[in-house]
Amino acid sequence: MTIKHKAIALFSGGLDSTLAILSVLRQGIDVTAITFLTHFGCDISDKSSCSKDPFSAAEKFGFTVKLCHLADKFIEIVKNPKHGHGRNMNPCIDCRILMLKEAKELMSMTGADFIITGEVVSQRPMSQMRNTIYMIDKEAGVTGIVLRPLSARLLEPTLPETKGVVDRERLYGFHGRSRKPQMELAKEFGLTEYPMPASGCLLTEPNYSYRLNELLEHSPSLSLNDLNLLRLGRHFRMSPTCKVIVGRDEKENDMLEQFAGDDDYLMKVEDFGSPITFLSGECEEAFIPLAASICARYSDARHLPEVTVTVFNKTTSYTLKIAAADESLLETYRIEKKNRVLTVKI
Repeated sequence: MTIKHKAIALFSGGLDSTLAILSVLRQGIDVTAITFLTHFGCDISDKSSCSKDPFSAAEKFGFTVKLCHLADKFIEIVKNPKHGHGRNMNPCIDCRILMLKEAKELMSMTGADFIITGEVVSQRPMSQMRNTIYMIDKEAGVTGIVLRPLSARLLEPTLPETKGVVDRERLYGFHGRSRKPQMELAKEFGLTEYPMPASGCLLTEPNYSYRLNELLEHSPSLSLNDLNLLRLGRHFRMSPTCKVIVGRDEKENDMLEQFAGDDDYLMKVEDFGSPITFLSGECEEAFIPLAASICARYSDARHLPEVTVTVFNKTTSYTLKIAAADESLLETYRIEKKNRVLTVKI
């Protein structure tokens, strides 16, 4: 009886991870793809905010996708990564180690023989250099069982190769940042729809990373609500315990209203185009006039000498007449990276 070998694949939905899976599928291996979710990736249920649908390729080519949320495990390595952050708040090496550890557990649970990733040697300077790849495997406890089909010929043979489970000659030796070889391979496989190269991780974005680092300085214990709010609007720090967030469009306005708690205040300018302005934190009532002036500044009534701002929450609503904030005031409170070196302080 022919033994059907199994593999667990780390699957982002991007071009490289899809090609890695297809390269192994065509050798008769049963592949279960795992898409790891964090609080810092795109929402795969929202096609308007996420360019990657991990299920479309699976449906077309016949492999299974399972979702696995890394949750608090990932937040902890973002705060204190053993191997440090990248250019921003991205803990790429520790992230890869965590994912491989989780994949190893799933491999044991499902009786799989090895793990697949779409990594390409030297494509990313922090986590995909040859020596770093070997170090990551060692720390994750997966030495010899991680197959990287796109660069396999540039790496030491893995156990599935030496045991004849996978034919090394049918794998590849891709190297560096160019995606031309992958695009050619995609044509060969009939893979016509895939996202353009991008990390999909908010932790690689300078402004988001700056906001996150700033939040950690004032509130080391992050809530899911805190992390969701970091994605939205313009941010202003009123005090160590109080923030203002100003929506940038209708979608963000709606989301700010949804995230508002019983003790938070919302503001808007009636009868003019206006953002929703969100005020949250301790002693927030003392900052209502300042938050209202910021709300007025971003409304279509900003040029009026006095603007009427509606202030409301779950239990109260009233109006406040105030002048719109000027640019110097905004600059005083705005949370924004201004060509400064990011220093992580937890």
